[in-house]
Amino acid sequence: MSSNPTLNHPPSSPTSTSISPSEKPAEPAPLKSYLTVFGSTLIFYASFGLMSSFGFFQDYYSREFLPSSASSSIAFVGTLQMGLTNAMGALSGALCDRFGVKYLLLSSGFGTTVSLLMLSFVEPGQFWLVFLTQGFLMGVSISFGVQPALTVVGQHFKERRGLALGVVSMGSAMGGIGFPVMLGQVIPRWGFGGALRLAAVKVVLVCYLRERRLTWSSVCYSIALCICTSKPIRSSTCKDHTFRVDFGGFMDPQYAVLCVGTWFAILGLWLPAYYVKTYADNIHPGNNVSKYFLCMMNGSSMLGATLGGLLGDRIGRFNLLWPVTFLSGCLCLFLWLLSTNLTTLIFFVCAYAFFSSNVNTLPTSIIGQITPDDKFGARTGAFYSVITISSLIGTPIGGALIVDEHVREGYRWLILFSGTALIVGSIFMLGSRTLHGKDSRRRREMEIS
Repeated sequence: MSSNPTLNHPPSSPTSTSISPSEKPAEPAPLKSYLTVFGSTLIFYASFGLMSSFGFFQDYYSREFLPSSASSSIAFVGTLQMGLTNAMGALSGALCDRFGVKYLLLSSGFGTTVSLLMLSFVEPGQFWLVFLTQGFLMGVSISFGVQPALTVVGQHFKERRGLALGVVSMGSAMGGIGFPVMLGQVIPRWGFGGALRLAAVKVVLVCYLRERRLTWSSVCYSIALCICTSKPIRSSTCKDHTFRVDFGGFMDPQYAVLCVGTWFAILGLWLPAYYVKTYADNIHPGNNVSKYFLCMMNGSSMLGATLGGLLGDRIGRFNLLWPVTFLSGCLCLFLWLLSTNLTTLIFFVCAYAFFSSNVNTLPTSIIGQITPDDKFGARTGAFYSVITISSLIGTPIGGALIVDEHVREGYRWLILFSGTALIVGSIFMLGSRTLHGKDSRRRREMEIS
């Protein structure tokens, strides 16, 4: 493997990017880089991990806490979280580029903890309070942690950025395993409110250790605050102390087409995670396996994101993104749609999570590949702010397409919608890869001439 897969691909590679030695940024100290990855992983555990756990909340709310609310209405709480995280990405990314990560992470950890504490005092049946605390407040709070966590890792890594971001995304999967297991064990003993207050303690321990020195006063946002570092904030000669949201990336066709592809992919991406357990419980009543589906999905996505990041650094991130998105759609259309037994469904859950995990992680590393360092946060945020619409409407549309929850055929249109959206997204991603290849060849020809 070359010393820098992103910058030193052989001439025939469509994923190459040419940077002169004078323009090549110096790599930060390795220890700081690795600590930043660890801290960002903790942030993803405590923030995105909660969002990845919404399948647990969807099931619990439908059965116990909000039985009179429609499944699509409950699902909208989770999609609002995701949508706000994406919508605020442009702002939080620009703030991170300008001011660094410290105060953003403090705000994110505080807001997430407060939202969990407020949710713990909500009474059963109060849908709008759940909507405001878990959907709105938690979504806004998480947005100021997720985007900066990605940005600082992108600043530290060039050679193995895909692998580094894949490792960070493992935090989301670990949280998606840890929070449902904890809540499932604690709710019968302490009740829903007590379990959420324990989760709030867990979050605050994950969130305040992210600046310079490791202390033992707290463990998760705490650890991250002490060990994550961002690059110095521009040079002291820069007189412009303002920051701005940067949508200039959409002038680049490869960036714009990639965004369209990701928009369609996200439209169908989360439907299996939200509805496959309900599907299994209704179609295969009395089974003892479906309660582990969310853990299976998050465990498989941990492995998939890490291996995908490593493989993307070797063969090119553009070259990997569209095939895994296409395969994810095919798994929905062929395995889930045609499944008649629980064994096939288990295989679908694991295989889908393995491949689809890269649909979340690879676009970020690709943006870093085609974007200047000082604009990475702002342009990544702008990219995902456009994705907001699909993340907001995808899951409720899927829920509305369920004709009858108690028969297999009742889920047909939901599954077709999910698989088709992913395949359409993969076609646009392939188009972006083709544009990137043409741009790389044009740059090489200009250098030769």
